[in-house]
Amino acid sequence: MENLELQGKRGRVVRGYALGIIAAVSYGTNPMFAIPLYGMGLSVASVLFYRYIGATIVLGLIMLLTGKSFRLPLRDVVFMMGEGMIFALSSLFLFISYRYMDVGIATTLLFMTPVCVTLIMWLGYGEKLTRVTVAALCLSVAGIACLYNPSGGTAGLVGILLVCLSSLAYAVYMVAINKSRLRDVPGMTLTFYSLLFGSIVFVLNLDFLSELSPLVMSAECMVNVAGIAVVPTIISLLAIAVSVRDVGSVVISLLGALEPVTGIVIGVCMFGETLSLLNITGVILIVVSVTLVVVAPRLRQG
Repeated sequence: MENLELQGKRGRVVRGYALGIIAAVSYGTNPMFAIPLYGMGLSVASVLFYRYIGATIVLGLIMLLTGKSFRLPLRDVVFMMGEGMIFALSSLFLFISYRYMDVGIATTLLFMTPVCVTLIMWLGYGEKLTRVTVAALCLSVAGIACLYNPSGGTAGLVGILLVCLSSLAYAVYMVAINKSRLRDVPGMTLTFYSLLFGSIVFVLNLDFLSELSPLVMSAECMVNVAGIAVVPTIISLLAIAVSVRDVGSVVISLLGALEPVTGIVIGVCMFGETLSLLNITGVILIVVSVTLVVVAPRLRQG
């Protein structure tokens, strides 16, 4: 019996690591589908509208088939709507940044979300900054400096500001969820409403869809639209939901380092982007800084 329990535990750990890797890699594929759609003439807001609506429909069907609850307390609807719109703004800032900087570097900068969460908890909730956290923040700043290109090539100021706003918006979204009654809402239900209400941002941005770019009736376009709704959205969200239960949020946060690696590989292989030694140094500094922020609580407990 003990051997069976041990084998079952090991199986869950293996599954957790595997799904954590899948979640990180799949989320890092965002630019692989978005950039080709831009090339077909679709606007940023249009690409995101198709992504959010497509993901909402797919996730809704999954919830129906698996018997998951759609219940959201009426008193929380307005707050959830605001959270969904903040969630969408994070996507909007990131996708606009792809027009101003290399996608690999954009994905790396987005990986700084845990650092933004730490700053919000310090400034907004009085949590103390440890020496490890301060060191991580300094490494992040140094990493951004290594990525910055004043000519706007690899990473101009506009692109960096957009991705930092994206990271900040997502950090605000996560902190607000954790500090409200919404933390008790099941993860899949929360994601469904985040996507549904988040689509409001793109409806408004597209002047109530009057400026929505029509889909190109080609296999390439349909594959990219389906891909961006399923791979970096549905697959990533569902994989992380299971893996967090199996191996915990700390491990998953560390596996998230594969997101910028995926973005860089896609940028180099698909879009011919290049990285200088200074850029590579910046990527390493940011990955190390986020790893320190994630590991620091466990080090203190140990």
